[in-house]
Amino acid sequence: MQLTKGLEVEIYTGKKTGEIVGLSDRIVRDLSGFVREPDSRNVEYTTPPINSYDRLLCAILQPRRQLRHYLSQLGQDYTLIPGSCLALGGTDTFYRSDPQNPYHTYIEQTYGTQVVTASIHINIGIGDVEELMRACRLVRMEAPLYLALSASSPFLNGQVTGYHSSRWQMFPKTPQEVPLFTSHAHFVQWTEEQLTLGTMQNVRHLWSAVRPNGDNRPHNLNRLELRICDLVTNPLSLLAIVALLEARLQQMLADPTLDPLQQSQLTPSELLTLADQNEMDAAVGSLHSTLHHWRDGRAIAAREWIEELYQSVQPEAKYQGFACFLPPLLKILREGNMAQQWLSQYERGKSTQTIVQEAILQTETEEAMLAQDLCLPLTKARDEILSLV
Repeated sequence: MQLTKGLEVEIYTGKKTGEIVGLSDRIVRDLSGFVREPDSRNVEYTTPPINSYDRLLCAILQPRRQLRHYLSQLGQDYTLIPGSCLALGGTDTFYRSDPQNPYHTYIEQTYGTQVVTASIHINIGIGDVEELMRACRLVRMEAPLYLALSASSPFLNGQVTGYHSSRWQMFPKTPQEVPLFTSHAHFVQWTEEQLTLGTMQNVRHLWSAVRPNGDNRPHNLNRLELRICDLVTNPLSLLAIVALLEARLQQMLADPTLDPLQQSQLTPSELLTLADQNEMDAAVGSLHSTLHHWRDGRAIAAREWIEELYQSVQPEAKYQGFACFLPPLLKILREGNMAQQWLSQYERGKSTQTIVQEAILQTETEEAMLAQDLCLPLTKARDEILSLV
């Protein structure tokens, strides 16, 4: 049985020139289903928990098409901006979306524009809390692979930063040290300690690559939330990344021994050091980076590790009926993620502004093409995906 999947999509609003403009106050006021972030320049929408990938495709596209239509009515060439950082400028000022919110005040004063980023958070439903904690341990060790696939923020303030994911390089991971939780009880105890110490302001203030999630954290948990991914604007690429994550979790649920605390030759402390370093290495070079495998610490190219994982999960994905959504990963491995494509264009002489402007138009075109066949039957969606790989 396929697991439930839900996405939190953060995206910038702005002009076709690439200038990012804060419009979330108006969007949240006028459109249902959208929520504000502390800075008004990005806005978030969330898809409901869904089992099937064809319905998830529809749930990704419909709010975005609605938002595009709304922005077009505001005039001034307002649109949606791809990428996960303030690529062309704007890091000098924090534009508060809700001046009366004390938590937003804390975020602005503590982190500033380091948190003014756009991303995709992937939530996968797992009802058994101990299985959920095991899932978090496994995905914590493999989260850099998903960052490598999704990296889309090589520019900041109009400059090349030296990172494929400038977002994850600068985003303030909080608290600074997050353990591999050995059990649900361990997670509850640790969370309560952080709240007492003030290293977390509330139960949501756990900003790590992956975390357990639920309606009454830390007690009532029902899903894994992968937070490391940069914004992926192509819906088919995004579905493929979600499918890889679900297939890996299905594989884990079928194999009780698939747990870093059981299968690794490294100590828990060594695993945490390895995970943190892999995240930073993936932020620098994404698919070009050299990572270290959690099983034994050996060096392995990110692209090679993803290819191994892709082959490993194929049987489970086929058994569960969604293997047809994985092939766009091969296109990313072959042609590069958005960050690599942007950097390639930059090396050929294009300016950062031209690259972002062309990406704005490309993203809009991709959405329009998919919207023509919105909410396809599963078999037709499969054919559409395979034809684009």
